Amino acid sequence: MSSTKSPTLLEDVRRIMRLKHYSLHTERSYCEWIKQFVKFHQLNERAALFENSEVKIEAFLCYLATERKVASATQNQAMNALVFLYKQVLDIPLTKRIEAIRSKTSRRVPVVLSLDEIRQVLPRVEGVAQLVVKLLYGSGLRISEAVRLRVQDLDYDYKQITVRSGKGDKDRVTPLSAAMMPLLQNHLEKVKAIHEQDLADGFGAVYLPYALAKKYPHAEREWGWQYVFPARSLSVDPLSSLTRRHHIDQSLINKAIKAAVRQASITKRVSAHTFRHSFATHLLQRGIDIRTIQALLGHSDLETTMIYTHVLHQGGQGVTSPLDDLGV
Repeated sequence: MSSTKSPTLLEDVRRIMRLKHYSLHTERSYCEWIKQFVKFHQLNERAALFENSEVKIEAFLCYLATERKVASATQNQAMNALVFLYKQVLDIPLTKRIEAIRSKTSRRVPVVLSLDEIRQVLPRVEGVAQLVVKLLYGSGLRISEAVRLRVQDLDYDYKQITVRSGKGDKDRVTPLSAAMMPLLQNHLEKVKAIHEQDLADGFGAVYLPYALAKKYPHAEREWGWQYVFPARSLSVDPLSSLTRRHHIDQSLINKAIKAAVRQASITKRVSAHTFRHSFATHLLQRGIDIRTIQALLGHSDLETTMIYTHVLHQGGQGVTSPLDDLGV
């Protein structure tokens, strides 16, 4: 009699997501939504998932919108996770229309720091995090793009950074500040010494996307493919079980930003993304056209970039307060 246990639902989800080369972040998010979906409907057996599929999905999405009042993007992510579960894992086509109550889409004005506030915050960000934050502001990078930068993505001659597989799996080019170049070169001398020690210890490989790892089987140990901002220590890759040096954790950057903002006594709600917003806004104020900024940010839709035009005129909608006319 065989003692081999059948894989659980989440084990099947992880297996298929890894076969399709989804990111670990997406895998964790989808698995969490699927767990919440199963718990919401109290589905104790896999067979229960097959009954009234669309109705179950619709009820869960309505619950997220009306009871938990999640954001529209959050509800969409939950929807994507459940569609993946049914179509890719359970192989159940969703033929009926899902008429769920939709979460309201909020359009919020981005938080932007002034030049003076940038000057106050940057020197207060400690360690390697300061280099990362300078790239967020100086090159308009997302924090995920900054921590994933490879050595070969920096082009000192053309003063540019190549962002590979950004949002929407698109590549783009963005400026590299001349002031950053000596700082990065000095930083990378230390990183190279760490990499050479890793190689001497029998490690030194870095994660490469599946297609690249297959095409260039020896590239994972080459200097050009190493992360610009590596983690302090080696760790075991949960997907491959290989011991490697990953990139720095985003949470370390966020903590350093919060500490710096607190020290600078700035009351705005500042996050890593605030520096990207400030990059776009300050370029607009300098007269850079909106299409160029769209390309630098990697936005698919110009409307997304247009949100930064709100600061071109000081005051709401460029209107001066009537109180200023009183002279009192």
